[in-house]
Amino acid sequence: MLDAALWFAFGCFALAQLLCLYRVVRAPGFSDRVLALDTMTINMIALITLFGIQRGSGFYFEATMLFAMVGFVSTVAFAKFILRGDIIE
Repeated sequence: MLDAALWFAFGCFALAQLLCLYRVVRAPGFSDRVLALDTMTINMIALITLFGIQRGSGFYFEATMLFAMVGFVSTVAFAKFILRGDIIE
């Protein structure tokens, strides 16, 4: 039963990834693209976590923490670039 639920979740998050990728390509503004990239980061974190649950390994959970930190820093950098036009002052 857990295996079927994991495969269903894989499918849902993969579909969400594809929809976010479409939004990155076809978004009307730069801020919409940044938001779609941030959502793609969250979906990728979920996919890696599900893969770790499926494999039964704790290594993937550490990888998701690193991925989350990099995603947060990149989102903050993009937001700062949108507001001020410069990342480093």
